Amino acid sequence: MTSIAPPDDEQGRAPVRQPAALSLAGQAPPMRADAARNRTRLLEAAARLVAEHGPEQLTMEAVAAAASVGKGTVFRRFGDRSGLLMALLDHSERLYQESFLTGPPPLGPGAPPVERLEAFGPATLRHLAAHRGLLLEAEPEACKRFLSPPLRVRLTHIAALLREADADGDTELLAQTLAGYLDVALLHHLTEQRGMPLDRLEAGWLDLVARVTRR
Repeated sequence: MTSIAPPDDEQGRAPVRQPAALSLAGQAPPMRADAARNRTRLLEAAARLVAEHGPEQLTMEAVAAAASVGKGTVFRRFGDRSGLLMALLDHSERLYQESFLTGPPPLGPGAPPVERLEAFGPATLRHLAAHRGLLLEAEPEACKRFLSPPLRVRLTHIAALLREADADGDTELLAQTLAGYLDVALLHHLTEQRGMPLDRLEAGWLDLVARVTRR
């Protein structure tokens, strides 16, 4: 989520506010200690199953059996299989978000906006590649995929950098275009099905940023 922009500065341009790091599954209400322990136990069981059989074999029933609980407990805690997979990815997603929201430059604050955009693409592609299996399995259905919290964070971040760089055009739509390049299904298609090396995709991101920012 983003904060409401403060009044314009002395140059007449509103300072850019960065989005706050957001849980992959959205911000959950605080849990009681016993509920948090149960959630951790379920996630540990799910992580073991993924390590042993791969994310494509993970089911709510298997997690319930591995954790010695009823299937309804797993559904109440995570909603559905996609919610369970997103919960498994939450820690790595938070570390990834923190790297560009509060980490060192050029990816984090302190570098010029175009340099941050240039660094953002390779960092995101490497994050997607490292967690490709889980991310592909956790993909929401087509009509919901653009509402996912991680994508909203990326879009807000990209749009903020484009505005700071004074990019021409509709920054919200330009951000959608740039974010579309950083898609795990596209990454899988290009690297696994087309055989493209990751460094070619990273070079393509730099070219796209240069065109969008007219650099």
